[in-house]
Amino acid sequence: MKVQYSKFGALLLASVSLGIMINQAAAADAEKSVILAQATNSPATDPNKKTDADTDELTADIETDPITVTASPYLGAEQTGVDGYQPVSTSVATRTNTPLIDVPQVVNIVGAKVIEDQDARTLDDVLANVSGVTQTNTLGATQDAIIRRGFGANRDDSILVNGLKVATPRSFNVMADHVEVVKGPASTLYGILDPGGMINIVTKKPQAEFAGEVNTSLTSFGGGTAGFDVTGALVENGSLSFRLLGDYEKTDYWRNFGETERTQIAPSLRWEGDSTDITLSYFHEEYSVPFDRGTIFDLTTGSAVNVDPETRFDEPYNVTDGKTDMVQFEVNQDIGQDWDIGFDYSFSRNVYSDNQARVRSYNAATGDVTRRADATQDSTLIKHSVRTDLTGDVEIGGLKNELLFGVSFDHSDTLRTDMIRCSNVTNFNVYNPVYGNLAKCTTVSAPNSDQTEKLSTVSAYTQDSLHLNDQWILVGGMRAQYYDILAGKGRPFTANTERHGQELIPNGGVVYKATPEISIYSNVAKTFRPQSSIGSYVGDIAPEEGVSYEVGTKFQIANGLTTNIAVYTSEKNNVAYSEDVGGETVVKAAGSVRSRGFEVDVAGALTDNLDVIASYGFTDARVTDDPDLQGKRLANVARHTGALFLAYDFGTSVPGASNFRAGGGVRAVGQRPGMNDNSYDLPGYSVTDLFASYTLDTDNPVTFQLNLKNIFDKVYYTSSIGSTNLGNQIGEPFQAVLSASVAF
Repeated sequence: MKVQYSKFGALLLASVSLGIMINQAAAADAEKSVILAQATNSPATDPNKKTDADTDELTADIETDPITVTASPYLGAEQTGVDGYQPVSTSVATRTNTPLIDVPQVVNIVGAKVIEDQDARTLDDVLANVSGVTQTNTLGATQDAIIRRGFGANRDDSILVNGLKVATPRSFNVMADHVEVVKGPASTLYGILDPGGMINIVTKKPQAEFAGEVNTSLTSFGGGTAGFDVTGALVENGSLSFRLLGDYEKTDYWRNFGETERTQIAPSLRWEGDSTDITLSYFHEEYSVPFDRGTIFDLTTGSAVNVDPETRFDEPYNVTDGKTDMVQFEVNQDIGQDWDIGFDYSFSRNVYSDNQARVRSYNAATGDVTRRADATQDSTLIKHSVRTDLTGDVEIGGLKNELLFGVSFDHSDTLRTDMIRCSNVTNFNVYNPVYGNLAKCTTVSAPNSDQTEKLSTVSAYTQDSLHLNDQWILVGGMRAQYYDILAGKGRPFTANTERHGQELIPNGGVVYKATPEISIYSNVAKTFRPQSSIGSYVGDIAPEEGVSYEVGTKFQIANGLTTNIAVYTSEKNNVAYSEDVGGETVVKAAGSVRSRGFEVDVAGALTDNLDVIASYGFTDARVTDDPDLQGKRLANVARHTGALFLAYDFGTSVPGASNFRAGGGVRAVGQRPGMNDNSYDLPGYSVTDLFASYTLDTDNPVTFQLNLKNIFDKVYYTSSIGSTNLGNQIGEPFQAVLSASVAF
C-alpha cells in the first residue's frame, strides 16, 4: 500500500468529523430543497400513463424525474429517457423517441445517477454495468476499446456522441450525461458497425433555469480533480440558454511512475422556439497520459510474470500528449402534421504524439526483456459526420406508422506522419528493473511513416414502425450505402488498400406486447464493414459481412424496474484480426466467426428508497472457418460477465433531514483468451466497490461522497493486445476517492 493511503486516511477522518459537526449544527430545510428541485425538474405527470399514449404525453411522461436531494439537484434533471436508475425510452435505436418496450432489440442505458453514485470516470467504468461487454486492446490505455457481444476493437467507430461518429480517443468526458448501449446490429441507421452493437454518449444540454455546481475530488493515488458546471437563460423568456462545463485533473498514476493531466472545457448554446430547437456545442481537451502496455504473461506458465503489479517494463517517457476538439450542431424542426425534420453535424479532431519503450520479447528463463524505442509523432485523426432525418407519425390504411427517412455522410481521415523506430536492445530484467538505459528514439522510419487511412460513406435509409394494433408492432428498414476507402504508408507513399463499392443493409423486427408492461420481440439484421490494411502483407481485404438473429422479452414497470432478457446469434465472414509481422501489427482476415449468447439486464427501483442495476451475460464467440484459427475463441471475449450494484437513499423518508445515501456492488468478468491462438488465458475476476454520500440540506446544498473501489485490493487483468503475450492491462488496485460539491 502506498504512502498516499495513510495520508488520505487522516484527511478522510478529518473530513468525516467535519461532516458530523456540520450536520449537528445545520438546520434542516427539506421544504426549500423540494421547491428548488421542482423549479428545475420537468412538470410532474401521471405516473400511470400507458406506453400507447400519444407522443406528447409520452414525452412528458419519460422526462419526469423524482424529486430528491442529490449532489446536484438542479443539473441532474435533464436526462430524457432515464428516471433515476430506470431506463424508460430511447431515441438512438429508432431515431425517434420510443419507449424501450416498443423497440425490437436491447437498449441498455446507464443513467447519470448511476454514474454519480459509482464515481465512474471512464467508459469502461460505466459499461461494467452492462451485460456482454468487455475491454480489448486499448493501445497502452490511451483509447476506448469495447467488445460488445463478442465483437469490437479500438477505433472501430462503435462509440458515438449524440448519435454521431467522432475522433475522440476517450469519449466519456465532462460533457457526458448518460450512456446508451444498443445491442445487436445498428447498421441500417448508423452505417458501418459490428453486429455486437454501438455505444452512444448523450451529452449535457443547456437548461433555461439558472443552476450551477463546483466540485473537487482527491484520490488515494495522489492528486485529484476540480470542475464546474453552470447553466441558465441568456434572455428573459428562456428561449436562449447556455451551459459551460470545465474540469481539470492532475493525478499520480498508480504504477511506479507516471502522471495523468487533463484540461477540459465545454461551452454550449441552445435556442428553443415554438417549433424549433437548435443546439451548438464545443469541446476542447488537452491531455498527457501514461502510455502503459501493462505486464507480460509467461507462455510456459500461462500466468503473469511474478513481479509487483506496480512495476512497469517501459520508461518514464512512455507518455501520450494530445489535444481534442469537437464541434456539434443540432437542429430539430417541427414542420406540422406530426412531421419533424432534424439536422445533425459533428466535426472532431484528435492530434497526438507518443513515445514508448516497446517490449519486443521476453526470456522466461532469465527474466530478460528485449525492448525497442518507438514513437508516433504528429498524428491526426479527423472525422466529419452529418445526417438529416425526416420523421413522422401517419395513418396508412387505418394503421399507425412511425416513419423515418434519412441521408448521411461520414468521412474519416487518419494520418500518422513520423513513425520513429530504433534497434532492439536487451538491457532490462523484470526481476531487477533498472530504468534509463534505453533513450528516446529520434530516427524516422521512412517505410513506416505517413500511415494513411481514409474512409468516406454516403447513405440513404428508411425505416417504418407499423402498429398493427395495440399489441403488434412490425419494424423494418433498409440502408443503401456507398463507400470509398484508401489506406497505405511509406515515403514515397504506397496505397495498399484502394476499394469502393455499394451495399444494401436491411433489418427487420417484430414486437408483441402481451401487456402494456411486457413485450416479446425478435429481430434479424445484416452488417457490413469495409476493411483496410496499411501494409502490403495483405493489401485489399474484402469487406466483413454478417447477419444476426435475436429473440427476447422486456418488462417495464412505471416508476420501477426495466428488465431485458435476450438470446442471440451472430455470424460474420472475412473477419479482420491483428497479427505481429516483423515487429509491426498488421490486419489479416480470419474467415468466419460466430458469437452466440444470453443476456439479462435489470435497472430501476426496487422500493422508493432502494435502486438497483444488475446484469449477466454469457457469450460464446469463436472462429468457425479459418485454416489457422478454426475453433479458437476470440481474444478478450469472456464467456461470463456480471454486475450487481445497489444504492439506498436513507434520507428520502425522513422529512426535514439532510440526505444520506450509500451502497455498493460487485463487477465480474470471466476467463478470456489473451491471444488469437488461445495460447494463454486472462484469469477471471470480481471486484467489489462501496460508496457513501452525505448532502447538507442548505440554501446551497453541499455534498460529500466517498467511493472505495476494489476494496479487497484484487489483482486483475482487464485486456490484452491480442496479437502477443507482451501487453496485458492491469486493473487498478484499491483506491479511495473523496469528492465534494456545492450546488447553487
